[in-house]
Amino acid sequence: MTIETKVRKIGNSYGIILPKEALQELNVSEGSALYITESKDSSVKISAKDPNFAEVGSIIDDIIQRYPNTLSELAK
Repeated sequence: MTIETKVRKIGNSYGIILPKEALQELNVSEGSALYITESKDSSVKISAKDPNFAEVGSIIDDIIQRYPNTLSELAK
């Protein structure tokens, strides 16, 4: 899907308006967080999912596996 939109001045900032079709594709609504990730080819990716979530999840899994007894005691 390719959608054209224009950069607009909004107060002292600039922004883009996402059409209804783009919002449906991202499965977001007003107030939802969007993540903009820079790509290697001088483009950006807009996503509704945090690109760092998988990395953080794997770190948490590692900590849980290494320190189960400590975490059990802290949970009391």
